[in-house]
Amino acid sequence: MALDQSFVGRSYPPTDPYEVGREKIREFADAVGDTSPAYTDPEAAKALGHSDVIAPPTFVFAITFKAAGQVVQDPQLGLDYSRVVHGDQKFAYTRPVRAGDRLTVTSTIEAIKTMAGNEILDIRGEVHDEAGEHVVTAWTKLVARPVDSEEGEA
Repeated sequence: MALDQSFVGRSYPPTDPYEVGREKIREFADAVGDTSPAYTDPEAAKALGHSDVIAPPTFVFAITFKAAGQVVQDPQLGLDYSRVVHGDQKFAYTRPVRAGDRLTVTSTIEAIKTMAGNEILDIRGEVHDEAGEHVVTAWTKLVARPVDSEEGEA
C-alpha cells in the first residue's frame, strides 16, 4: 500500500521533555568511542565556554528517532515498519546539547517519494529546550522496501 501523500507537511505533537543527564552523555560518548573531555569533564567543558558537559553531535538521534515513532506508528499513514531501513540522518545545530537540558521534539513529515519501488519518508525533528529555544534540527530518512513477489504479494 502506498504511503498517503496528504501527510506531507503534517506535524505531530511535541514529545514529553527528555532530561539530558551527564551519565547518559558519558555512556553515549563511550559507545561511539569519542574521548573528548567536553563530554565527560565539566571543567573541560567550561574551559570551552559551555555551562556543563555537552553531548556528541549524534546524541540527539535517540530522542529524535523515538519521536519519529509517532509518525511511524500512525496507522493512517500506511507505513509497514517491518519493511523499513534507516536511509540517512542529518543534524543542524543552533547550540550543543548540554547536561541538564530538558528537550522536546516536534516531528513533521517533509516528503514522501517513491524511487525504484521503495517508498522514501523524510521526517524533520525540531528539538527545543525548556525555554522554547531551538537546539537542533534532525532529518531522518526512512526507506520502506517493496513487498517481494516471492512473498506472495505484488
